[in-house]
Amino acid sequence: MALYLIGDIQGCNDALGRLLDTVAFSPSRDTVVLLGDLVNRGPDNVGVVRRLMALGGSAHSLLGNHDLHLLAIAQGIRIPHRGDTVQDVLNAPDREGLLNWLRHQHLALLRPIDGQDLLMVHAGVLPQWTAQQTLALASEVQTVLRGPDYALFLSAMYGNTPDQWNDHLQGYARLRIIVNALTRLRFCSADGTMEFTAKEGADESPPGYMPWFEVPQRRSANTPIAFGHWSSLGFMDQHHVVCLDTGCVWGGCLSALEIQGAKAGGGFNHRLIQVPCAP
Repeated sequence: MALYLIGDIQGCNDALGRLLDTVAFSPSRDTVVLLGDLVNRGPDNVGVVRRLMALGGSAHSLLGNHDLHLLAIAQGIRIPHRGDTVQDVLNAPDREGLLNWLRHQHLALLRPIDGQDLLMVHAGVLPQWTAQQTLALASEVQTVLRGPDYALFLSAMYGNTPDQWNDHLQGYARLRIIVNALTRLRFCSADGTMEFTAKEGADESPPGYMPWFEVPQRRSANTPIAFGHWSSLGFMDQHHVVCLDTGCVWGGCLSALEIQGAKAGGGFNHRLIQVPCAP
């Protein structure tokens, strides 16, 4: 029984199929966690969602910013950006089933392995949050997204403020900052103030900011974390933090990490498997 984590797919269904074939994935035996941005910018978004739905309980998906963007477009809250490719989902005969499945996915997952927790998010974790708090805050958003008023939430989801966490935040301001951290975060300051314009690599931080995983005394530092979202990082494995967005949709490769058990000193033994975007 194997556990695989897969980075941003973004509509590259052919690459996803080849990656699952490469690891000889078996839904009856194995589990896969998709780290978000399942759709958009790639050629076959509907194929990705249908494939994951068909895997049933053996596939667990996180929601990324592109996935939430698709849900907002489907509700008429946003219009497609230039370069968006989600029309195949919107025009699909099973559109409502695809979208309903998507909005019932996760914002964060925590999985115990050999007595050690592995936290999985799409983008990042604010320095004030523990792993358990991250999971609880993600659940707040998931409850609203899966509920009858999810369109109201989607309409209030956009915006860069508040940009710093406060435990006393309420309502849509609270939900918005949770979504922004879990699906958009790359850089923040030492006090957790988020910065959303920079998309460069970790060594090109804007003045006063740093990669979220390098903030001193980050409260989740003792929990291994896997994330995607940051294609300019490529594959990164350092200090119990792994990035698996290797830019498949931009001509890179699609990456999977097989988790092979906990290390005695913390972290996990793993094996990296990659396939090119184009065969």
